[in-house]
Amino acid sequence: MKLNLLAFAIIGFLLFMGLEYLLSRKTGKNYFQFAESVANINVGIAERLLDVFTTGVFYFFFVYIHDQFALFNIKPHWATWLALLLFTDFIWYWYHRLAHEVNILWAAHVVHHQSEDFNYTVSARITVFQAALRSLFWAVLPFIGFPPAMITSLLLVHGLYPFFIHTQTIGKLGIPEHFMVTPSHHRVHHSSNEEYLDKNYGDVFIIWDQLFGTFVKEKDDVKCVYGLTTPLKSYSFLWQQFHFMLELLTAFRRAKGFKAKWIVIFGKPDDIDPGIRPELEQKWLFAPEKAKNTRFQRIYIVLQTSISIILLFFVVLFEKIIPGGLAALSVLFILISLVNTGAILEQRKWIFYLEYSRMLVILLALVLYFPHLYAIGTALFAILLVTLYFRTCQQRFDRILYQRVN
Repeated sequence: MKLNLLAFAIIGFLLFMGLEYLLSRKTGKNYFQFAESVANINVGIAERLLDVFTTGVFYFFFVYIHDQFALFNIKPHWATWLALLLFTDFIWYWYHRLAHEVNILWAAHVVHHQSEDFNYTVSARITVFQAALRSLFWAVLPFIGFPPAMITSLLLVHGLYPFFIHTQTIGKLGIPEHFMVTPSHHRVHHSSNEEYLDKNYGDVFIIWDQLFGTFVKEKDDVKCVYGLTTPLKSYSFLWQQFHFMLELLTAFRRAKGFKAKWIVIFGKPDDIDPGIRPELEQKWLFAPEKAKNTRFQRIYIVLQTSISIILLFFVVLFEKIIPGGLAALSVLFILISLVNTGAILEQRKWIFYLEYSRMLVILLALVLYFPHLYAIGTALFAILLVTLYFRTCQQRFDRILYQRVN
């Protein structure tokens, strides 16, 4: 049986998040907010889930470039591994820098900077769009002549390191501060303080920032303020993913002439009218009055997030043997759950429609892949009952979840 052992990395990341949380509590520091942490983890679940379908595509993309266009035939050797590490990190620096300076790239990267917390959960805030774009940048590596197997192996290691620099529990590290990206350097990068903006783009090595003038030390007398310069103030999973894309689309439609439209796509985020986002928020979010999440809501959110993580683990672990249709249904169930969680955090009134949709996904999975008469009969009876008394079920569900009638 061919298992994808990378699934166990999910458990490892969760363990480190838990340890960081316990350490912060023990030292009396509040580095975690419930809603922020859940939103961060949800973004990471979606990216890891969709990576199941995209990682192989980019490997074959690297193979095609290497076989057709490679300038050199580089063989594995300690010196070429070192060269590959330096090239990979150098390319990352420029992708990362351009992702902050070019709107179309920022649209994919902005999600990573939305959290107003800074802890290990923030490292999970990577969208599948960002993963695809940076793979296009790394396509330079097979073009140079590095074998795709070397590239993907190194990228796995290169991708692990940044997880550990998203923390406030580690102070300055002395000598490594001069050549490595440390938690201190990366705290600066995630800060929205004016003196820290658009600095420290490195992923593993800070030398690129030092060479190209984008390096700034963390100052003891300047407390880092995390998040976007204009906070998003929304935990909606879909809004977090697509708000800046909608801002770009709106700005593009309003721009007059080719030059103005070009600036919208390839200009800097500062070039976008800041008044567009409030207009879109009023149109799409319909934000209700903020209410503090109840204990029951938190338990419900933790439960369904845990189910999503467990399901993600098994989808990744068995990705090579799971039927395609079942994998697609699992993805759909998890994505609905992620939207559902964000909606609960924001006290939305249409949660029950998502719950009903998840019931339908479960029924379809049972019919197609687990045709047990009693299981299908029970699920079908439950759905028919909910359908017949939909409004009543919705009102009771809302009353239990929100402790009020919606």
